[in-house]
Amino acid sequence: MSYKKLKTIKEKIFDLNSLSKALGIDNASARVSASRLLKQGLIKRIKRGIYILTENLDNITYKGILSIANIIQVPSYISLMSALAYYQITTQIQPDFIESISQKRTCEFNVGDKTYNFTRIDADLFFGFIKNDEVFIAKPEKAFLDAMYLRSLGRYNFDVSSLDLGKLNQKLAGKYSKNYPLRTQRSIKAICQF
Repeated sequence: MSYKKLKTIKEKIFDLNSLSKALGIDNASARVSASRLLKQGLIKRIKRGIYILTENLDNITYKGILSIANIIQVPSYISLMSALAYYQITTQIQPDFIESISQKRTCEFNVGDKTYNFTRIDADLFFGFIKNDEVFIAKPEKAFLDAMYLRSLGRYNFDVSSLDLGKLNQKLAGKYSKNYPLRTQRSIKAICQF
């Protein structure tokens, strides 16, 4: 099989249909080809039936890295330290560890040398995110509050002193914080006055 044919796939992230069209084969044969391409290291699996050329993954932008999280688990949004680092609110930068909030389940996936961590929260706390280009990401205030919420439950640990809380919109953070349990609200008030 020709690598040139693989490079004709227009999408950076593609499925078996795109692979079958590029190679001129049916979907069943594309599944077998995908398995071989994975073993050869020419493609990487993002999730079942979704792939990326290894060469594209090696040269992907940071926004592209973040967008993969939204593909792995739907619905989800980038949050916690990953979002706070994106907004330059924390000095704790983990470029190979992407944290997201999900409604489905808490789990972890590896794509290439990147680890994608998903933390499940209740549906009533699944808000406060925007679509920035192709990436669903928490607003800075929501990323901070998600971290504080999980911390108050003993499910997340981070260095509060690494945060520049002055960059947060105090009014918006205060509004959002009212949606969280009382235990979380107390934890927030111990650190800052929203």
